[in-house]
Amino acid sequence: MIIFRYLAREILLTMFAVSSVLLLVFMSGRFVKYLAQAAAGKLAPDVLIAIMTYRLPGFLELVLPLGLFLAILLAYGRLYTDSEMTVLSACGMSNRRLIAYTMVPTTVVALLVTWLSLVISPLGIQKAEVILDAQRQRNEFDNLAPSRFQATQGGRGVTYTDAMSEDRQILQQVFMAEMASTKGQGDLAVVVAKEGEQVLDKSTDHLFLELRDGYRYEGQPGNANYRVTEFASYRQRLTENNDDDRRAARSDTLTTKELLTSDKLEDRAALQWRLSVPMLVFVVALMAVPLSHTNPRSGRYVKMIPAILLYIIYLVSLNAGRASLEDGKLPIEFGLWWIHLIFLSIAMVLIMLGRFKSSKTKTLPSPAVGAST
Repeated sequence: MIIFRYLAREILLTMFAVSSVLLLVFMSGRFVKYLAQAAAGKLAPDVLIAIMTYRLPGFLELVLPLGLFLAILLAYGRLYTDSEMTVLSACGMSNRRLIAYTMVPTTVVALLVTWLSLVISPLGIQKAEVILDAQRQRNEFDNLAPSRFQATQGGRGVTYTDAMSEDRQILQQVFMAEMASTKGQGDLAVVVAKEGEQVLDKSTDHLFLELRDGYRYEGQPGNANYRVTEFASYRQRLTENNDDDRRAARSDTLTTKELLTSDKLEDRAALQWRLSVPMLVFVVALMAVPLSHTNPRSGRYVKMIPAILLYIIYLVSLNAGRASLEDGKLPIEFGLWWIHLIFLSIAMVLIMLGRFKSSKTKTLPSPAVGAST
């Protein structure tokens, strides 16, 4: 039990450290992406924390298997380079017992990943998509803030208002600058108005920003050949935010119970994926044990690159298999189990090769001293 606790502690502590770093990297990348959308007016700044919180289980679902894989490689690699594994082997620690001890913390991680994959992550994605859908319905008028320049027209224009009413319906002292859409009549158009209001055209069901008592200046900056138009009322259509980023698939927002009762290929492929993630944990743990065996002279990181490449191929194969199931290129009865069987076979081959190498390194007992010839 002392050896088991020692190995389990090494794995879990290393996994916690590695997973924390990976989670920070993944969430930072996604948060920067959301910040860019907020700066462009596609997202409200006050919803960023809520979105990241709801997406956290989905990040953990993918980070924990990789964290466990790297933890076994690093923890056992250190034991090999420090010759601790040699001492454990001399004390009777076999490869079979080492794998059995490794499977105990692996099972704990797999249960946690199963809970995240089947229950928590779909609910988080569903709530995050509700917020994102609400943000996609926002128009440029909703993104305006008093006394602040706001990019509009996909970055082609800038809008400024000095003040807004409490219901955000009336703008005071409006300034708008945008690239002119009509060629040959100037490159820049500037509009200033005393006030503006959001109005709905019932005939077309489109929203417009109606500006009153203002001027429109159109021409090329630096040249005197510009036109000035005075208006009592001027309307500009408000466009909704167009999010070009890939939205979460509808099946990812469904609960596991709903996926079980669905006959759609997309939903059944999503169910296969959710069941595959816990299986991924066991298979990568089995692969990591023989891959962690290193020569003390070679260093503990000698097998990290091929091991990570093997993990990437495994994960990419699962993603490609899910896409093939969704497109109907593979029979849904095949599922993703055949991919797990392939990499499980690779893990078994690596384990057998590790046992073969260990048996070759065992020394034969020396003959007794003084034996007669």
